[in-house]
Order: sequence, then structure tokens, then C-alpha cells
Amino acid sequence: MSKLTLKRPIIFFDLETTGTDTAKDRIVELALVKLFPDGKRDTFSKRINPGMPIPPESTKFHGISDEDVKNAPTFKQIATTLYEWMKGSDLGGYNSSKFDLPLLAEEFLRAGVNVDFTERHMVDVQQIFFKMEARTLHAAYSFYCQKELENAHSAEADILATIDVLEAQLDRYPDIGQDVPTLHQFTHTDEYVDYARRIIMKDGHPVFNFGKHKGRKVEDIFNSEPQYYDWMMQADFALHTKQKISEILNKMKLKKAGLKV
Repeated sequence: MSKLTLKRPIIFFDLETTGTDTAKDRIVELALVKLFPDGKRDTFSKRINPGMPIPPESTKFHGISDEDVKNAPTFKQIATTLYEWMKGSDLGGYNSSKFDLPLLAEEFLRAGVNVDFTERHMVDVQQIFFKMEARTLHAAYSFYCQKELENAHSAEADILATIDVLEAQLDRYPDIGQDVPTLHQFTHTDEYVDYARRIIMKDGHPVFNFGKHKGRKVEDIFNSEPQYYDWMMQADFALHTKQKISEILNKMKLKKAGLKV
């Protein structure tokens, strides 16, 4: 069986949550499996008290109720320990680049941990499947592993299945690459600045990907309409989006002052 080529650890992770809004919803369970270059594995798995009621429709989906997490730690209580455990690792998962990663970043930022995962490689196993076969995780597991996925929507079961699917994909599609940087390129079709994809890169410049200024350079808008930055900081955008527009504005100020960016 083909194996993932690693130069540093990669963490595959999955979240169960109160809902699907990456800016407002909270984690109720997380499972992370760290793969090391020498083949070792380490696991970090916890249920989390979200500090808000878990909607019945979410409980129906993942089976976790308010009663199940009433004595669990909050994310803030584990944030520093988890961040230290994740340091120096690339990331992977199933549909993680559009949901799990943005939501995890929001939880860290709310807890006061200033994360920025955009500098790490990210392997989204779903994108390999969608580009090659276009199915769900359950179907992917059945298709690639010739087994039925048991305990679906348990965070740990889902992420272990994701790793199995990736290993089977590496066997089936040798041309997509075996190392994390190559798989990162293959599974990312656009270059985004923030996880919510409000800002994307175009011709080497960050541009807005929403609203009346869609397609226009962020720097141009902040120069011509400085109040637009203030509006975004006060509006209901994700914390990571606000973090990135603040970085852009600070670089603009440094440039105007003739300092190196």
C-alpha cells in the first residue's frame, strides 16, 4: 500500500459542532490524529462544552447532547494545550479546508490564541475524492476501502476513516503525488486569504470576494474608502477575516511610512 511521504508531522482532524456557521457555532467534540514521519501516531480527542445549547437537529446528526458535555472542558480551557500539541504540523481532513479549519481557527481566536494556519500545508481528502470520483465520506470509504463505515459522525471514527481513504487514494492515483506539499496544491483550487474566503488572491493581490467591491483590490478600497475597513471590523465577519484585513491595513501603513513590509 502507498504511504504518505512526510517530512514533518501532519494532523488529520474532525469536529462535531453545534451547527454549520463557522463564525458563530461551537465545537462539541474534536478528534485529531498526528502522523509522524517515522510512522508513529498520536491522538488528541475530547468532548467540549460549547457554552451554548446544542440544537436538537445537531444532536440528531452526531448524537451529542447538552447532558453529554455539561461537565466537559470549554475550548478556552484546552486551547493553549491543544495549540502547543499542533505546533509544527501540517493539517488534513475531509472537507476540512472549508468548514473544520475555519471553525477551529475561530475557536482559537475567541480563546485568545493568535493562530494563523494559512502558513501550513492542508490536505483535504474530500477534494481528491471529488476531483477523481465525486462522492461523500461514507461512499468514499466504501469505494476505496471496500468496507462500511461504522459509527459515522463520531469525530474519531470519521477522521480514522479519512486517513484510510487517503492511503487508498495514494494507491489508486499515484500521479497526484505522495508528499504533503504536492497534495496541498492538488486539493486547493483557489488561493484564499481568510478561511471564510471573503478575500482571495488575484494576480498577486488580495481582492474582495463578496459584496459591492467584489473583484477589486482590498488596498484600493481601503485607500479610497477608509471607512470600509471600520465597517468590516464592526460587522459580523469571522475573527480570522478581521485578522487578515488588519494585517493588510498595517502593511499599507508601513508602506506609506517608507518602512519594509
